[in-house]
Amino acid sequence: MMNKKLGYAGIAALLLLVIAGCGDKPAAAPPPNGNNLEPAVVNGAGENSSNNTAEGEDHVVPSPSPEATEEPESNTVNNTPAPTATEKPAAVEKQSQSIDVYYTDPQLLDLVAAKATIHFADPVEKYRDAFKALQSSDNQEQIPLWGKIELKSLKFEDGQILMDIHKPQEAQLGAGGESMAMSALAKTYFQFDEVKSIEMLVDGQKVESLMGHVDLEHPMTRENSL
Repeated sequence: MMNKKLGYAGIAALLLLVIAGCGDKPAAAPPPNGNNLEPAVVNGAGENSSNNTAEGEDHVVPSPSPEATEEPESNTVNNTPAPTATEKPAAVEKQSQSIDVYYTDPQLLDLVAAKATIHFADPVEKYRDAFKALQSSDNQEQIPLWGKIELKSLKFEDGQILMDIHKPQEAQLGAGGESMAMSALAKTYFQFDEVKSIEMLVDGQKVESLMGHVDLEHPMTRENSL
């Protein structure tokens, strides 16, 4: 029995020596730079934090409500101005005037005066309408002397009528007809007090005679034409 007790005591003393030897080990040296290292963060743990659902359970993603999918009504205001109706220009009121117009008799022997009504809004239209009256007649006893002559243009400025005509060959008259034609034109235009002279061009040119028989004055006046 004594030997057994001594054996147990020896074993216990030996264990104490071993434990004391382990406690005397030197502590681990600090890092060379002297800074304490931060503990590393394991990203895997954070990433898996959202997947903590139990195994075997279905993860259902809620669908958006119908109200959320509807597009909001547009609040854009259309600032395009509405088209406005185009106003028609006011019609110009025309004047009417009764004038004397001169023709010739069927035998081309003399001038014949007649009445005609012209309609115009300005002086140019007034003298154009007077020329049209010289070109036509409803009376068989009143023969127009200017019916076949074309009025190309007409202007009125500073009391003068400037007219450009075209005379085709079929408008040619004899000496008596040409003289009456010039008188008919002068009498018709010089009845207007504001007309002081008439400058007549043939196809844009000044000519000595309209039909080759009577001198054409440039310009014609009351004094040299009547």
